[in-house]
Amino acid sequence: MRAGRRRQRLTFLRVDRENVPTPVRIIQNLARAQRELLRAADAVPPDLWKTSPSDGQWSAGELVGHLIMVERAIIGRADELLEKPPKSLPFFRRFHVPMALVESRLIRRKTPIPLDPQLVREKEEMLAELRRVRERTLAFIEETKERDLNKYHMPQAFLGTLNTYQWFQLIASHELRHTKQMREIVASLPKTVRRLQK
Repeated sequence: MRAGRRRQRLTFLRVDRENVPTPVRIIQNLARAQRELLRAADAVPPDLWKTSPSDGQWSAGELVGHLIMVERAIIGRADELLEKPPKSLPFFRRFHVPMALVESRLIRRKTPIPLDPQLVREKEEMLAELRRVRERTLAFIEETKERDLNKYHMPQAFLGTLNTYQWFQLIASHELRHTKQMREIVASLPKTVRRLQK
């Protein structure tokens, strides 16, 4: 019985280690997330890019502006964090809400970060800016690949305390979440637009 419990614990630890985001997996997830978002955004015509589907909902342009702001903020905070030595974090504070919950959109939240209206521009200009921000994120991951970013932690209001790799994974999960929202925006546009999406 004791050996069985020990084996269960070891299996749990092995599974847990497999779920830790690595730079390679993060880069793959970032690529997939952006590919899916851009595919969804393709279905929004340029003349409806800044049009909100209904009161209180973001337009496609506002959604992309939000993604740009969040990704820049995460990389900016990570850059500042890495300028200082890492602080130890108690074991119990390392637990956080799973990223799958971020991607699901089951729990809808209003962003605490107000959108900068100057970020909302024409469609192609914004998508190019989103790609540039992602290039900077990938460059940051490349520049820091020799450091152990698991040691650097920042709190996240909804998820808990995340290490830097988890923050990078959050960028991908957050983008996948908003890809679903982009599809909802497309679904609320005129039927001719929805035909273009298929």
